Amino acid sequence: MLQKIIVTGGCGYIGSHTVVELISNNFEVVIIDDLSNSNKKTLERITKITGVCPSFEHIDLKDIEKTKSIFKKHNDAVAVIHFAAFKAVAESVKEPLMYYRNNLLSLINILEFQIEEGITNFIFSSSATVYGAPEKLPITEKNEVQRPFSPYGNTKKIAEEILEDLVKTSSNLSAISLRYFNPIGAHESGFLGELPNGIPNNLMPYITQTAAGIREELHVFGNDYDTKDGTPVRDYIHVVDLAEAHLKALQRLLNKEQEKPLEIYNLGTGNGYSVLEIIKSFEKTTNTSLNYKIVKRRPGDVEKLYADTTLAEEKLNWKCKHGIDEMIASSWKWEENLKNEQ
Repeated sequence: MLQKIIVTGGCGYIGSHTVVELISNNFEVVIIDDLSNSNKKTLERITKITGVCPSFEHIDLKDIEKTKSIFKKHNDAVAVIHFAAFKAVAESVKEPLMYYRNNLLSLINILEFQIEEGITNFIFSSSATVYGAPEKLPITEKNEVQRPFSPYGNTKKIAEEILEDLVKTSSNLSAISLRYFNPIGAHESGFLGELPNGIPNNLMPYITQTAAGIREELHVFGNDYDTKDGTPVRDYIHVVDLAEAHLKALQRLLNKEQEKPLEIYNLGTGNGYSVLEIIKSFEKTTNTSLNYKIVKRRPGDVEKLYADTTLAEEKLNWKCKHGIDEMIASSWKWEENLKNEQ
């Protein structure tokens, strides 16, 4: 019998790559997804890569009764990896209640019913946005968590506080929160990558869609930051490296290697790249010119974010393997494959 893992948001970008990693390491996967920002066709892509089609449950995790029923149905699972959340910074600034309702109610429902069903391991998809505007760089897990600039980021901060409170009262719950920096890239096969519904909110799919002629031009939000070229600096991490970190975190939980009930890890490369550097790297790597325009700053954006990943390297035995050019080349391969599907 394979160990069963519930993956919420498993048809999404990071979730789907993690599902591939789990299946490739002989876990049985159940995906729960409402498909609000993903596509059911992702299941076919996962099957094409792994030869295995994961189980799929199409529900909204804000629905208490449906969530309770799904966890009762899959109460033989050994862990939950929770990706399902709205994630667009700018949208969250405009629609704060939508973000608080979706991201926090779904989390509360999952935790309540997994505990009720005796599923004791939980991995949370968090974010570097919980650090707000950091006073020290690179960011370690000891950096003070601040009020994030966006409601999206604040849902991640509040979610970690919920976990922190819960593990104090629930002696059999073990949790790991993984604070991502900026995931980009795609599976090496070119069959799986980032495919947002509608206009992308993240940089890389907007770059590839602009290069592919789907978008007219790329907007660079601000060039007056205190950075090397005036554009915001981020720590970009390959999504496959990120997926592998989830596998390592899961193994740590299942092997009962945790040193405390809630552990928190940064996931990044430790290298900061500006938006213009990413654009230039894309143009060089793909030999494709990008039509881009500098516009005013976007609400909720932070000037610089890059990680110190020493803790994850030591405790999870994990380290990034892919460089920035590989990340960009894989993203472009995915975009070209999508174009050929049309």
